[in-house]
Amino acid sequence: MEFETQHIPIQEVTLNFDTDVRLFIKREDLIHPFVSGNKFRKLKYNLAEAHKEKHTTLLTFGGAFSNHIAAVAAAGKMYGFQTIGIIRGDELRAKLNTNATLKFAAENGMHLKFITREHYREKTTSEFLAQLRHEFGRFYTIPEGGTNMLAVKGCAEIITETEKDFDTICCAVGTGGTIAGISKGAFSHQKIVGFPALKGNFLQAEIQQFTTVNNWELINTYHFGGYGKVTEELIQFINDFNKRTNIPLDPIYTGKMLFGIIDLIKNGHFAKQNRILAIHTGGLQGIEGMNQKLQRKGQQTII
Repeated sequence: MEFETQHIPIQEVTLNFDTDVRLFIKREDLIHPFVSGNKFRKLKYNLAEAHKEKHTTLLTFGGAFSNHIAAVAAAGKMYGFQTIGIIRGDELRAKLNTNATLKFAAENGMHLKFITREHYREKTTSEFLAQLRHEFGRFYTIPEGGTNMLAVKGCAEIITETEKDFDTICCAVGTGGTIAGISKGAFSHQKIVGFPALKGNFLQAEIQQFTTVNNWELINTYHFGGYGKVTEELIQFINDFNKRTNIPLDPIYTGKMLFGIIDLIKNGHFAKQNRILAIHTGGLQGIEGMNQKLQRKGQQTII
């Protein structure tokens, strides 16, 4: 995928409290309107490999508001691949026209197959994949969230010479591919800090499958209850941050990461005069779906 990645802006965030730590954000969300941030990085070499192997169809997996599903659908349409999305939750079939993410994927030509959550847990088994090949024929498989070794290779390219002067690199963590790639691409003096969007400590082992570098750590205290969970405090933070900086954040990943970074700075977690670079991994398409959920509950929405 040949998108412009040479001049991605890095913006400094003015912190409204006394500190000598400086915070910057690399706006990977601006790479492309629909295939942005780490989704572009993860798909770059996977699509090249699919083309090399003469595949015409991409098959992948995801849930109701998956950034990955939306990105694969859009990239497939741009680069001439048919796309198939295996969607977690057969009840979502009835919500196709009201779910912004799935509607977008379908409008970009993705064939959506809805399966039960129980069946979805079998998605990596050879029997399950054999059933899919029997149903759909030959396809190139991209894992849920897009993480594999080719994705990690792409994410390693987030760090370039431009980022050499930063002390700490921060990123949100979903399946672990982005932080694994950044850990490989980082300079020797840099510390990588990941902010998991999921509850639990299982990600450590997942990430270690993709990198042998030990320059990273996970901070598991800013998931706000787990994947897809939000609080009024988080929504207020995202809205206030956007008003102050003109940088939109998504509620699943980057909003939680920035909340965590700023809270840690306030509490003296980082060394004096630390220069922190936070990677904006995109995911903004998920805001519409989250706002629908918040509106149904009569709660404040994301601006």
